[in-house]
Amino acid sequence: MSHGGNHHNGGGKSKQKTPQQPPPLSPSPAPPTMPPKKGGDTPASASSTVFNVLDFGAKGDGRTDDTKAFQAAWTAACKVEASTVDVPSEYVFLVGPISFSGPYCQHNIVFQLDGTIIAPTSLKDWGSGLLQWLEFTKLVGLTIQGSGTIDGNGAVWWQDSTYDDPIDDESKLIVPLNSTMPQNHPIPLRGSLSGKMPSIKPTALRFYGSFNVTVTGITIQNSPQCHLKFDNCVGVLVHDFSVSSPGDSPNTDGIHLQNSKDVLIRSSNLACGDDCVSIQTGCTNVYIHNVNCGPGHGISIGGLGKDNTKACVSNITVRDVVMHNTMNGVRIKTWQGGSGSVQGVLFSNVQVSEVQLPIVIDQYYCDKRVCTNQTVAVALSGINYENIRGTYTVKPVHFACSDSMPCTDVTLTNIKLQPLQEHYHMYDPYCWQTFGELYTPTVPPIQCLQIGKPPNNKIQGDSDIC
Repeated sequence: MSHGGNHHNGGGKSKQKTPQQPPPLSPSPAPPTMPPKKGGDTPASASSTVFNVLDFGAKGDGRTDDTKAFQAAWTAACKVEASTVDVPSEYVFLVGPISFSGPYCQHNIVFQLDGTIIAPTSLKDWGSGLLQWLEFTKLVGLTIQGSGTIDGNGAVWWQDSTYDDPIDDESKLIVPLNSTMPQNHPIPLRGSLSGKMPSIKPTALRFYGSFNVTVTGITIQNSPQCHLKFDNCVGVLVHDFSVSSPGDSPNTDGIHLQNSKDVLIRSSNLACGDDCVSIQTGCTNVYIHNVNCGPGHGISIGGLGKDNTKACVSNITVRDVVMHNTMNGVRIKTWQGGSGSVQGVLFSNVQVSEVQLPIVIDQYYCDKRVCTNQTVAVALSGINYENIRGTYTVKPVHFACSDSMPCTDVTLTNIKLQPLQEHYHMYDPYCWQTFGELYTPTVPPIQCLQIGKPPNNKIQGDSDIC
């Protein structure tokens, strides 16, 4: 028995199945838009709900290590429901690696960030390397809000970076046919600090194992690696948020999601050196809209299935987004040899300008010069593209699906992609083992899409069922 019919029905209707409204977030008491102001210089008392880091010894001069003061303010706030940790404006706080952790904290804490938090740049603060700089774990109802900035001082890490994801693999689609393009990804050089930092680079701000988390208003800039990461979280809201890092800063994803569900990202500006949003395994019910992306590598699902792992991603909507001068537009990337599935994806109302590869499915993702061909793959079905418009510089569409597990129920509606310079684009649309429907004529014509079902539609094995 083939599951293709079910997928086909799902693919045809997946625009209804994909959430047209943001996924519901479990109700929690709304934090105040502005925290109550502390009266005078009275030290925070046990009965207070506002804990200003200055009252716990923070200097905010950009030179003194304020880590212990932040930890003390958090410890006090942790004991009070709906408390506020106040990081006031017009101060610059030097804070080392720190974990603001539950699981015994009260709910609905507000971290009011109006000042600037900067990361240390000396090796002694990082030891042999840490995976994150600022971390919030096992909390319920946490809100980080304000007009402040988190600055990771990433330049000291980038210059001696070896790429974790060397030359983002889509470059293989570009470099061989255009000798004018650089053969090596530029690595920024920032002075003579080479060799000073650990090879393990930290994420700037990470949330782990938390429920009903909100991040709004703040800017994260110049992270050594990923800027904002959610791992094992349920009920995530990110809005009116900014990421700012150079386009050549290595591995600096804007927002990274893994093993998280019921996520809404909206009204944000993401500029970085890697994926603006990266959606990894274990994510479901993710809704992204009204986001500006660029520079960066676009919005990506994956890479999934690395090292023969199982990956499960479902119910993803990306709509009303603008991408300028990015490597990719909307992309799904999987490694050979993985298992699991990606199902129910809608990319809608995407405006691209000067984007190298606006629409990409790549099931041959590889970070080495040679990856071994394998006969199993993450199964992709119900992938819907509608109203994708704008200009490209290399190739409008690249669908490279697995020989062993072709992509099914890929639908295209109102696609209009034109070369930025009529005589200088390099590729026509490319499809391999990609099956689905063209609901309207496309520009350019995507004649390589195979209409209908694969003739021998593979039955998903147990390893592909999520």
